[in-house]
Amino acid sequence: MRTTLTTWSLEQTSPSDLRASAPAGDGIRIERAEVPSPELSRFLYTAVGGDIHWVDRLGMTRAEWVEVLERPGTETWIAYDRGTPAGYLELQAQEEATVEIVYFGLLPDFRGRRIGGHLLSHAVARAWDLAERWPQLPPTKRVWLHTCSLDGPTAMANYERRGFRLFDTKVEETEEPGPTPGPWPGA
Repeated sequence: MRTTLTTWSLEQTSPSDLRASAPAGDGIRIERAEVPSPELSRFLYTAVGGDIHWVDRLGMTRAEWVEVLERPGTETWIAYDRGTPAGYLELQAQEEATVEIVYFGLLPDFRGRRIGGHLLSHAVARAWDLAERWPQLPPTKRVWLHTCSLDGPTAMANYERRGFRLFDTKVEETEEPGPTPGPWPGA
């Protein structure tokens, strides 16, 4: 069966574009995973994206994960709720002083608790100051991301509240996705 998939691309072109959310509350902290770990990143990827059709990285080998995570300017920021991973965001430096938010989301049990806006605010600020941690990179001039009609119902509104502006929309007919793989594909 065919369905319509809409993909929106959004951007910020200045650090002053960021409209930070209020803090998420007691017990929530955000930390950078400074040691690239394919196992941790794959866990976060499947735990966050398993119910919203994130499948593009499922076939990657461990070596491919390592290659992605060890690129200069790639960072994983994790939100914790009293020590438990609640969500994450992956930043990736690109050409022309651009940083892409490649993945962003919360594990299902942590959605709707005001953690997402806080995590997104924190990580976007870290995208803007990425060159401070990666001196071989130029200062960031643009932060961008894309979201689509398969993402959670509050995703687009959260990006817009944080100051992202729409710069492109693509609509395509595609095969309707089957059941989501869940956090344990193939299990």
